[in-house]
Amino acid sequence: MHILVVTDQHPASLGGAQVAIRTQRAALERLGHRVSIAAPALHRRGYVATAEDRAAYIDLPSMPITTDREYALSWPSRRTDRALAAALRSRPPVDLVHVQGDFWGAMIGLRAARGLNAARRLEAARGSTPTRRPRVPLVFTMHNNVDHGTRAVTPLAPFAFLGLRAWRSLSLGRARGTMSPRAHGAWRYLAELAAEADAVIAPSQHFANQLERHGVADRVEVVRGGVDDAVIERMRSSPRTERERPKLIWLGRMSHEKRVLEFIEALARSGVNADATLYGAGLLLRRVQERVAQLGLQDRVVVAGPVPHGEALAAIRDADALVQTSIGFETQGLTPFEAALLGTPTIFSDPLIAHDAAITPSWLVADPSVDALATTLREAVDAIARAPRELRVDDAVTRGFLQSEQTKLLVEIYERVLSE
Repeated sequence: MHILVVTDQHPASLGGAQVAIRTQRAALERLGHRVSIAAPALHRRGYVATAEDRAAYIDLPSMPITTDREYALSWPSRRTDRALAAALRSRPPVDLVHVQGDFWGAMIGLRAARGLNAARRLEAARGSTPTRRPRVPLVFTMHNNVDHGTRAVTPLAPFAFLGLRAWRSLSLGRARGTMSPRAHGAWRYLAELAAEADAVIAPSQHFANQLERHGVADRVEVVRGGVDDAVIERMRSSPRTERERPKLIWLGRMSHEKRVLEFIEALARSGVNADATLYGAGLLLRRVQERVAQLGLQDRVVVAGPVPHGEALAAIRDADALVQTSIGFETQGLTPFEAALLGTPTIFSDPLIAHDAAITPSWLVADPSVDALATTLREAVDAIARAPRELRVDDAVTRGFLQSEQTKLLVEIYERVLSE
């Protein structure tokens, strides 16, 4: 089948959703499917797509929206519709549209699905030979906790939700379908997007439960962002470097909701005899660097900045523990699953992610305070120092995290909506 994926950000940009989309594409292509990914064109300096990526990616007209040019916006408009339609004309007919975005990507994807179905109806009206299914199904994966994420960055969240709904209405018109009276605010916005979908997916059980509880959809299925089987197999066999003291790792976008500054503060308060490396970029990158210097942590904390995904996985494999610091924001939290597959335990701050991952060994911070995180850092580092080689996650309990297992679930959903 030919799957059109439409998303908010270019798959080569930083982010867990982007990693999940790239990995899904590779797994689907290995099964013989064609995957086209439409997203805002990437403006990052120095980015060069491979030949395989150029064949899969559809770069939509876009404008950069961050100073590092990592992220961009494509406006849902006729111009964007025409660019997407022109790119699809040189490709096989689309069998299914899979929206994996919650903002402009969602609106562009819904407009694309409507356009494809309008074209099919026109063919049928003209009496064309019915060589294709009469309708292109729509699958929707919701990667973003819009409610929590918006409330974390602005006290004007209710007005932002009204703005999102107005934007959606301007772009798509009246929502098509019935919606639960339980859906309010950001959840109402997501419900209006999901109303046209044949299947709604979440990347974790805890987020699926939230979406159902808030009336976004009656049934939300779970397909995690997996990790490429071949990469994990190769990484598992790589040796870990020798070290004199435990090594911690933190990965992610350096923004307030990720609580990276809280991690730096907790490291200072804990007084642990451990090294820590932080990977990623974002609006707080400079503040993180300044705070490390202010607290006198330069001898044991390295702010490495953004790195390619393969290098990040190698660093996770080499570490003694991953530190996960966001709370209530993540819809999956991919890095703890990657870490578990590579044998590396996680220090969890979010109990929902810890429950979904259900791995041992691991540590769970008692509450959101910096002091509680500092206490758990001490407990974990002490345990690692006593048995550095023994505290690893067993491969046998993480098989379900592999992309091959998650792709089986995804293909089952695709085949069901196509048959319906």
